[in-house]
Amino acid sequence: MRAEEAIEKRVSVRKFSERSLSASDLKKIIDAGRLAATANNIQPVEFIIVQDKDRRKKMSALAPKNGPYMEYAPAVIAVISQPETYYLEDGSASTQNILVMARALGIGSVWIAGDKKDYAPEILRLLGAPADYRLVSLVCLGYPEKDFPTTPKKHPSEVRHWEMYGVSEEEV
Repeated sequence: MRAEEAIEKRVSVRKFSERSLSASDLKKIIDAGRLAATANNIQPVEFIIVQDKDRRKKMSALAPKNGPYMEYAPAVIAVISQPETYYLEDGSASTQNILVMARALGIGSVWIAGDKKDYAPEILRLLGAPADYRLVSLVCLGYPEKDFPTTPKKHPSEVRHWEMYGVSEEEV
């Protein structure tokens, strides 16, 4: 699938089949995250792939609102970062690349917030991350239980402004 199509078709998937993910696909997904833009090329972002069911269940219990996604997804990627100035921007760029690559491979995903969440320090401890690292996001991955859902998006004319806010292309 071409990048443009993967971006257009990327949606959050919250119900997964039990089909496991290949190590090859997980490596491709992580590599997409690794190659994301990073401020000053510091590259502070790292990734922890969690496939162990018991560990995912413990993660799920720490974040009850989004926990079921982690418990039942065949894999969860914790996007973590060294505490650099732009860790959140760098980690978010990595997360977006992960979501798009997963979709390109026919794998569903959902982004769970990590930064500033009460459960972040506990998740980091559970995963053995260094004490000063930040949890940017948790990405649940798996093949959709059914088909990929569709999500309506705003029309480009609703979000695109030319030169100044509120100016349409026709007015320029």
